[in-house]
Amino acid sequence: MEHLIELRDIYKIYPMGTEAVHALDGVSLTIDRGEFVAIVGQSGSGKSTAMNIIGCLDVPTSGSYRLGGVDVSTMDDDRQAEIRNKMLGFIFQQYNLIPKLTVLENVELPLLYGGVAPEERRERAVRSLERVGLADKQKNLPSQLSGGQQQRVSIARALAGEPSVILADEPTGALDSRTGREVLSFLQKLNAEGDTVVLITHDNSIAVRAKRIVRLQDGRVIYDGDAKDPQAVVRPAESGEEAASL
Repeated sequence: MEHLIELRDIYKIYPMGTEAVHALDGVSLTIDRGEFVAIVGQSGSGKSTAMNIIGCLDVPTSGSYRLGGVDVSTMDDDRQAEIRNKMLGFIFQQYNLIPKLTVLENVELPLLYGGVAPEERRERAVRSLERVGLADKQKNLPSQLSGGQQQRVSIARALAGEPSVILADEPTGALDSRTGREVLSFLQKLNAEGDTVVLITHDNSIAVRAKRIVRLQDGRVIYDGDAKDPQAVVRPAESGEEAASL
């Protein structure tokens, strides 16, 4: 079976003076359609670099990345932008909504950039807002919504493009704990409906809401498996230390 996401021996190396920093150091990873995967790690682990490559926001120094069977690792910026628009839906920590646009217009915006006809654009945006329970807020401005509602608008915006992958980067980072749980429940619901979700986080309590955890440390995968396995939230002992929960 062809994997939806397939990273093979990915390196991302940045020159820092006379040194070379390996942000990703030989990462191999596959994700299939319908999975809910959390990529987790502390600052400097490589998770943000992994997100940028999966999201076609950057290209690896070496290795291959296939998305939906297409090798995107060597594409130029224009081709990557096209792939992003067609196959990826992004959910960001800070929502990234345009203050002067209504909720409906915000959800429509990526479709406008993608050249979708006005009538279809409106239908898809309304349908997405219905999925996140905000159809009655489509004429509101973002400032008239709570933080949780604004994040649900950003989820609707991601869904409107009918993406192959929903890529959520620290989606609860700007929310209080109760609202954050609600947003995670929405992501779980979308996954239960068949959507593929890749969640990027540093927080174990968020990561375990996924079905599978991929833990990065120093640019390498140190765990890849069931989110319910105790090893999913434990790092190996370093420098003689006992194994500790992150």
